Amino acid sequence: MDILKSITIGNNCYMKISWIDLVKTRMKEAGVTQSMLAEKMGMSQGAIAHWLGGKRKPSIEEIASMMNIVGIRHMTLGADGLIDYPDSVLGNTEELPAKISYVNSFPVISYVQAGAWTEAVESCPASALDEWQDTTERTSENCFWLRVQGDSMTTPTGISFPEGTLILIDAEKDYQNGSFVVAKLTDINEATFKKLVIDAGQKFLRPLNTAYPTLPINGNCKIIGVVVDAKMKIF
Repeated sequence: MDILKSITIGNNCYMKISWIDLVKTRMKEAGVTQSMLAEKMGMSQGAIAHWLGGKRKPSIEEIASMMNIVGIRHMTLGADGLIDYPDSVLGNTEELPAKISYVNSFPVISYVQAGAWTEAVESCPASALDEWQDTTERTSENCFWLRVQGDSMTTPTGISFPEGTLILIDAEKDYQNGSFVVAKLTDINEATFKKLVIDAGQKFLRPLNTAYPTLPINGNCKIIGVVVDAKMKIF
């Protein structure tokens, strides 16, 4: 199927473009990254990547939310996933704020298991690390990227962190109920990646994959950082 088709009605030229390509085009024009889109929608960057990569289908409401964020107004989405795109489309878009110029870079230091407790590799001096990744999130300087292994933080809907996802850990950010965290056992060198749940004063580490058990925190581990960004390659 062609990505872009055009027809002429009277003196007006109408084109049909997939919603994915229209959103991607507007993101590029406005300097909106997948991470920024994910933050505004309360989703993971991985979920946005799946949608824009055509691997999963968002709801009509989620498509409308993405269009609203990139400044698109009053579009008609057909059942074929294509959007009527007339010459007057510029009247349906809004100028977005200037591109965010803030970018910081942090090292990728290790893997973290999204599942059972696994051995945690101690960080080495940043100068000795070869892989660095950028973020546009405002963070402390005490951050590092980890690559997710396992499937306990995956779910068919909503926020999901598939194996291979890079997560940015801010060791100085305060955690709260619902934070995604990396926690480390205090007596041995092991760590895991989970969602922190605080219920009646008791803390738990909860996986997103319901096939895995929720882990109570009973003084045997410490939270070493909060996830503040995530990214995943879609090809």
